[in-house]
Order: sequence, then structure tokens, then C-alpha cells
Amino acid sequence: MTQEKETEYKAVRGLIRGLELINTLSHNGGELSINQLSQQSGLHRTTVRRLLETLQQEGYIQRNSSDGSLYQLTLRVRELSEGFRDEQWISAMAAPLLGNLLQKVLWPTDLCTLDGDAMLIRETTHKFSRLSFHSAMVGRRLPMLYTSVGRAYLAFCPDEERENILNLLAAREDEEGALARDRSYINRLMDHTRKAGYGENYAHWRVENRIAAIALPIHNQEHLLGCLGLVYIAKAMPIQEAAKRYLPMMRETVDQIETRWRQFEAGDPSALILAP
Repeated sequence: MTQEKETEYKAVRGLIRGLELINTLSHNGGELSINQLSQQSGLHRTTVRRLLETLQQEGYIQRNSSDGSLYQLTLRVRELSEGFRDEQWISAMAAPLLGNLLQKVLWPTDLCTLDGDAMLIRETTHKFSRLSFHSAMVGRRLPMLYTSVGRAYLAFCPDEERENILNLLAAREDEEGALARDRSYINRLMDHTRKAGYGENYAHWRVENRIAAIALPIHNQEHLLGCLGLVYIAKAMPIQEAAKRYLPMMRETVDQIETRWRQFEAGDPSALILAP
């Protein structure tokens, strides 16, 4: 008996079309008529009507109470994204932008978010950069006090959050814990990072002592969404030269991520379109 392959299963056309209608509504203000949906989706009016009735029955679409000819999305559509946390949203938005940045800087870049007492790589171009000697980086946790992204996050996050992170680190019985308890060292590190305007690491992390890195914070008003870091081989250039070469292009990418996030929070669905 031969085993069935995934390709032997046919796509469920009705499901595909229903999702297409939800997507069309989402990208057009969340409210359209049957004729408009038919024109924009390319589906026949009868098919659109049948799909709308199903989606309405399941609670994802409803008729406009003022104009019954218009169909609109309901709050239940948002339930589809409830399992998607902010960190996942931001990495989804940033992925194409990091791809564009790679074409300019060549060295790999990482988008990292806070993960308790470390920075977690959410998105990266390591696997695409010819200058990278790492491949599987997504999901890797990076130390706060030895890496550029960790230092940038600590320097530019709110004071209360910084204290909470440092307290977590100080409770650890390792070298990073000892550094976190040395407030003189922490103050010097924070002052240096804020004065520079970016986080830096020039072979300071013994585990990765061949590399250097620079990082910028990604802001959401007074809070941080994460940090964008660029990694390169330390012998290639000093930190100051890397900052001069690459920070302007990194700042452009950070600005784009922050702009998309503001659009996303304002309810603009175009922020999630992967094409930058």
C-alpha cells in the first residue's frame, strides 16, 4: 500500500475564497458591498453572497446596521490574531525590511526582543548573508550585558524596566550576575551607550569573541519594541568605523519598523503587508 503524500490533498477552495473575502475587507476599511467584493476578488456575485452568508453565520462578518448592502468585519476576526504576540507581530513586519537592509550592508542583522533576562533573536538575515558564519540563529538567547542589543535595550528602556531586568540578572550566580551587581560598571556602561546613541560589542562576549556588533533601539513611544543589531567580524573594522558606515542605513530601517508599528496600532492593515 502506497503512502499518501501531502500533495495528494486538494486545497479547500471554499476556505481559500472565504479567507480571500476577509482579506479583501481588511484591506479596504473593513466594509464593502457584494458588488465591490465581487469586483475586487474576481469571484461571481452568487459565490460572494454564499460565502458571506457562511461567514456571517460563523460570526466573522455582519451587515452594516445603517446600510444593509454593506458587509463588515466583526470583532471575532481579531480573535484569529490573539495567539500572535507583539513580539511576533514586530518580527513579521520587520522581516522584509531586514531583507532590504541586507542588500545595503551585506553583514547579517538581527531583530531581537526582550525575553526575561536576555534578548531573543526573533528575525535574522544570518541565513542569507554571505558574510555570516552562523545559520540557525532564530530563537537564540543573547546576554544583556555582553551584546550590543542587550546593552542598547538596557540603556534606552524605561528606568523601572531596567531595574527589573538588572534585578533578575543580579540574582544569578554567574559572571553576568556579578556584573549586574556592580552598579558602578552598570552606570558607566549605560552612560557610554546613551552618549554614543547605540549599543556596541567589540569581542566583549567570550562565547563569540570573534565578532563585533552595533545595535539601535526600536521605540514605541516611551517603551521599546526591541533592538536591531548588525554583526560583523571584529577584525574587519573598529566599532567607530562600523557605526559610521552602517548606522545611517540601520536607522532608516528602524524608522520604517516604528512607522509600521504605529500604523498597526492605529488599525491600519497595510502595516502587515510584507512588501515594504
